[in-house]
Amino acid sequence: MKPRRYGPFAYSPIIDRPKRRWPNGARVALWVIPNIEFFALDEQVPAAAGGGGKAPDVPAWAARDYGNRVGVFRLMDVMSRYGVRGTVALNSDLCAEHPRIIERCGDLGWELMGHNESNTRRLNSVSPEEEGGVVRRTVDVISKASGQKVKGWLSSGLSQTWNSLDHLIDSGVEYVADWVNDDQPYTMTLEDGRTIMSIPYTLQLNDKPAFEQRNMSADEFTTMVCRQFDVLWEEGGERATAMAIALHPYIIGVPHRIGALDEALAYICRHEGVWLATGAEIADAGRQMGM
Repeated sequence: MKPRRYGPFAYSPIIDRPKRRWPNGARVALWVIPNIEFFALDEQVPAAAGGGGKAPDVPAWAARDYGNRVGVFRLMDVMSRYGVRGTVALNSDLCAEHPRIIERCGDLGWELMGHNESNTRRLNSVSPEEEGGVVRRTVDVISKASGQKVKGWLSSGLSQTWNSLDHLIDSGVEYVADWVNDDQPYTMTLEDGRTIMSIPYTLQLNDKPAFEQRNMSADEFTTMVCRQFDVLWEEGGERATAMAIALHPYIIGVPHRIGALDEALAYICRHEGVWLATGAEIADAGRQMGM
């Protein structure tokens, strides 16, 4: 994508869009995104990720390792209770470091999307020549480890460059979640006519900024998720909406917070017209509906 003043898509006010429903008449497509990440002990945890100390930054690293040793399995248990399949934002380094997690994701039927190789290295921190290699290696490693095609992508830190969409399409990625500017999926079109779907991710219903930046309590997080759902469910009566819940096992997976997710999912799943979807399913439906 060449540098531009606006995105590779037309401005589209939601009030001007046609009325739509998801498959089987659903009003809201719910997708839950566990960010399952790998931080190398011998690399600095980025300050933007809550670290910044000299390696080994034991406190910052160990908190995240708890998520991969304990929290992620607690999270899996809660989501499975409600029939919610995760769409994992996965650092590909985790495939070699913690293959048991990959195995468990496969057992649960979870989707795996690319999330860089490691959370200590972002796309906008490498050379333009190296960026394409990061995307390609991430997709290849996850595909080989899981046996499933990688259809989606969430950049670490949602960080992109002007070349990122080109690299994603070159690697066969069909949708991207970095552009948090809508409640519906939509099509991005590059200068050469190639397309990729954008589907709604969230920085609002995201446990990392909620707990680490806004200092929310577990009860406040539950309330926020439920209020967001209420509005999207109501609006979904006319226009199909997509709702994302972004989670990090080392944050939501601790004992004193996991109940916040349990309560929120219980509330959402009591409603009719909720499609418990994966990212790829939302992207496919959006493409078929001409979004």
